[in-house]
Amino acid sequence: QLQIVESGGGLVQSGGSLRLSCATSGFTLEYYTIHWFRQAPGKEREGVSCMRISDGRTKYTESVKGRFTMARINGRNTVYLQMNSLKPEDTAVYYCNARHRVFNQDVDWGQGTQVTVSS
Repeated sequence: QLQIVESGGGLVQSGGSLRLSCATSGFTLEYYTIHWFRQAPGKEREGVSCMRISDGRTKYTESVKGRFTMARINGRNTVYLQMNSLKPEDTAVYYCNARHRVFNQDVDWGQGTQVTVSS
């Protein structure tokens, strides 16, 4: 089965760091782009970052540039989001998703992982 499981969230103080994990199974990552999204209470889901697995190219939303970094070890099925210099406005449930680059089809969403940053 095609599956994604997010983990690594938690409670940290402003300025702290977390590393989120997006563990995938049942599909070949090289054909996909991996996306991180987040949704805070009362707000719409927003895109955080994405990585094209085939060449490792990444993009980030302006609010996290210089603070968040996606990474993946070649041949491994887990994609990471390293989150540094966290701010209270980063508080949200973070979701990972994989989109097929040719067919534009998404793997089913995981349950997300909660990130809470205190002032």
